[in-house]
Amino acid sequence: MVEVFSGRTLLNKDGDFVDPEEALRNKVVGIYFSAGWCPPCRDFTPILCDFYTELVEESEPPAQFEIVFVSSDKSTEDMVEYYHDMHGDWLALPWTDEYKNELKQRYKITAVPKLVIVKENGDMITDKGRKQIRDRGLACFRTWLEAAEIFQNFKG
Repeated sequence: MVEVFSGRTLLNKDGDFVDPEEALRNKVVGIYFSAGWCPPCRDFTPILCDFYTELVEESEPPAQFEIVFVSSDKSTEDMVEYYHDMHGDWLALPWTDEYKNELKQRYKITAVPKLVIVKENGDMITDKGRKQIRDRGLACFRTWLEAAEIFQNFKG
């Protein structure tokens, strides 16, 4: 049951709407709070892209992992530009969706970038995803997967 984005609509890089129930089912979810105006965000986003590419696009089978970008940009245009120019092929909450404010409160987001790793029901595994990726690389995914208590097909 994908509760964290239940009833919401997400976007992919092509601008298509995506049903979170399908896209996030049985996956560890990284909620990426970020903004294009933020230098540390622009520094970390390429690292996150490499991490995602190795786990999801180059693994066979793909790792049970998905990222949802939650923007702190100043406008839809700024968000779209940052998302298209720098982000990986993951999902995003539309900039106009006020749910981003609830998510920031729920996970106590006071600054960006912040990568919160959650179970599909929204329970937090860690709010230190950025630090863990920097320190441990792909090894941190195994820890998240075990904590997520989902059916595993990941062999990494």
